[in-house]
Amino acid sequence: MSNTVLIGLQWGDEGKGKIIDVLTEKAEIVVRFQGGDNAGHTVEVGSDKFVLHLIPSGILHQGTLCVIGNGVVLNPHSLIKEMNGLKAKGIDCTGRLQISSRAHLLFQYHCLLDGLSESKLGEGKIGTTKRGIGPAYMDKVGRSGVRAVELCHPETLEKYFRLNSAKCNEILKAHGQPEMDVDAEWLKLREAAAELAPYVADTALGINRAIRENKRILFEGAQGTWLDVDFGTYPFVTSSNTTSGGACIGSGVAPSRIQKVVGVAKAYSTRVGSGPFPTELECAIGERLRKIGREFGATTGRPRRCGWFDAVATRYAVMLNGADALAITKMDVLDDFDTLNICTAYEIDGRRVTDMPSDPAEFARAKPVYEEMPGWKADTSRTSSWADLPPKAQAYLARLAELIESKIEIISVGPNRSQTFFVD
Repeated sequence: MSNTVLIGLQWGDEGKGKIIDVLTEKAEIVVRFQGGDNAGHTVEVGSDKFVLHLIPSGILHQGTLCVIGNGVVLNPHSLIKEMNGLKAKGIDCTGRLQISSRAHLLFQYHCLLDGLSESKLGEGKIGTTKRGIGPAYMDKVGRSGVRAVELCHPETLEKYFRLNSAKCNEILKAHGQPEMDVDAEWLKLREAAAELAPYVADTALGINRAIRENKRILFEGAQGTWLDVDFGTYPFVTSSNTTSGGACIGSGVAPSRIQKVVGVAKAYSTRVGSGPFPTELECAIGERLRKIGREFGATTGRPRRCGWFDAVATRYAVMLNGADALAITKMDVLDDFDTLNICTAYEIDGRRVTDMPSDPAEFARAKPVYEEMPGWKADTSRTSSWADLPPKAQAYLARLAELIESKIEIISVGPNRSQTFFVD
């Protein structure tokens, strides 16, 4: 296995956690490079179900080093809760987890400001998880953020925390909102800092040393391409670069060291939160996809919007990421449909468009142009090879690969680790 970046090609929730878990069998280090605890990666191993938000999915494999890179915004309390949850299931992070000293910390005041911002937007709200992600990245870019290295320096941490908390309380007070109890929050933070300080390291140095030693490294993205702050369906996006280029910035690794990009896509499409979604099915078929696919957010529990596969948006995502291999997930969800639709073009203001518009207003007006394919009406959840798939399922996958101009390498036919196979 070469140094590989794994990213989502849709609006997130593509099943990246499961694919990361599968690929980690061949990796020695797994690096999370962006986002925060707004992400939710679900992995099922046997009868156990793990929902991870900050810790890379590679933690489920003994002997794998997991790194939270500098591009992540880290809520100390969320991380400790996650570590404790894993420990309760027999997985100890000690010696297997590192936090970049350059990662920015996310505090309670970020969450309060996030919630305030969403409430003020009314019907125009972004649909954030209210986990404080946007405000934390705003502090980072505004050069008023606090880095993880300060977990090792309690006096400096307290100074910055109290200064920024006071600014937050001024904003909350001005909007008639309850102020944060700074003293109480600091006491909790001080305890968390003492617990996490031993995990802080110069991870860029460590990752690059590992590359020189020819160790196999997997870079784990969160969310999906169309939530990227630059290339996504702005402003209905997250606050970080979810595309493959973000792996370099968020980990401290040069582009020349990345050798492969794997893009993950569902066999249909979903989206959580607000924003345009051309293939959305606001009908019984969409509800059927949601029910069969258990399409509810791993982080918030919100029902996901469901629709047919969008080959226009996904092809553009393949291009942006340089995805030379595909992992297609949730094939089994489509097992009982008589016919399936694939969006092959958009109609915008009477024009037929085959490329993703860069103008958000145009994309919001896009209507899907569909190509219909027959369903396979057979159970794929027990298949373990391409040859085992029904011929019509093979034809559907082959058409997706042709339309989005990449090669299918991995297929997932169910939530469990065992329900995944490689295409020869």
